[in-house]
Amino acid sequence: MTTVSRRIVLTVGLIAALVFITAASVLVGAKFIPFSAAWHAIFSTETSTESAIIFDLRLPRTWLGLAAGAALGLAGALMQSLTRNPLAEPGLLGVNSGAAAAIVVGISVFGISQPGNYIWFALLGAGLAAGAVYALGSRGSAANTPVKLVLAGAAISAVLMAVVWGATLISPDALDHYRFWVLGSLTGRDAGVLAQILPFIIGGGLLALALAWPLNIMALGDDVSRGLGLNPTAVRAIAAIAVTLLCGAATAAVGPIAFVGLAVPHAVRSLTGPDDRWVLPLSMLAAPVLLLSADVLGRILVSPNELQVGVVTAFLGAPVLIALVTRRGPVRL
Repeated sequence: MTTVSRRIVLTVGLIAALVFITAASVLVGAKFIPFSAAWHAIFSTETSTESAIIFDLRLPRTWLGLAAGAALGLAGALMQSLTRNPLAEPGLLGVNSGAAAAIVVGISVFGISQPGNYIWFALLGAGLAAGAVYALGSRGSAANTPVKLVLAGAAISAVLMAVVWGATLISPDALDHYRFWVLGSLTGRDAGVLAQILPFIIGGGLLALALAWPLNIMALGDDVSRGLGLNPTAVRAIAAIAVTLLCGAATAAVGPIAFVGLAVPHAVRSLTGPDDRWVLPLSMLAAPVLLLSADVLGRILVSPNELQVGVVTAFLGAPVLIALVTRRGPVRL
């Protein structure tokens, strides 16, 4: 099978998988709803138990999973291409730690307690942390190189996580709320949360997809990129903004979800090759499939209780990533 044929088959397969897992997310849970009953509940004006479950609980959860998954997959693929680092993931620019620090401050200082109120604190923290990483990586010689951005991100993240753990040790209330958020979950979020993050995800997504061709050129090196009329510093700055919007919004809404932004781009790139014109959009399709699959499994495995989606993605994502690396070796970026 040629590369183009494989890419087309993968695209069709991912769209079909996304439709299937979206339907499963609406039908499966502590109470299984048959397809006919779900269809009637969605398109009927009658009030029923099924319609209440679907509209109040499962549809908001499903839409949020689709949006957050797409954002994390796209952010992960963008980070790996931007840094030329196959181990890069969305939190590398300090986005996760910035969001976590801001939420802890919001809980301990301002007394916020509802997930919907975390959003603006998390977005602000993510943006400030990413800005600090980029400013730090811009100083000195070899400014804004992938290595400097990674090192700056590690340094800022370490400082911010020290703040987080210090604050949670001092404030038991902050610890109680933070430990639920940090696991990563799609539950307890209503449609208002999705409405808050969607503009940021759409904006970040458009920026990220527009960078697909420039990132392909930058894979040839900064000198060649400049020779072809591209400004590597500007591309990295725009990419950092896109990652901050995507990952900041998703993390603010559902918490830090492990392995989605790391494993999904690896899996996609191993099938499509390194062309970011395919890797970015297909990662955006594949990541919601993984996230919603993990969410559905979390409802089934310990029914009638649930496992948080962040726990399940760690169990699913780690073996997938290990299998990809051991079977194929490092994926070429």
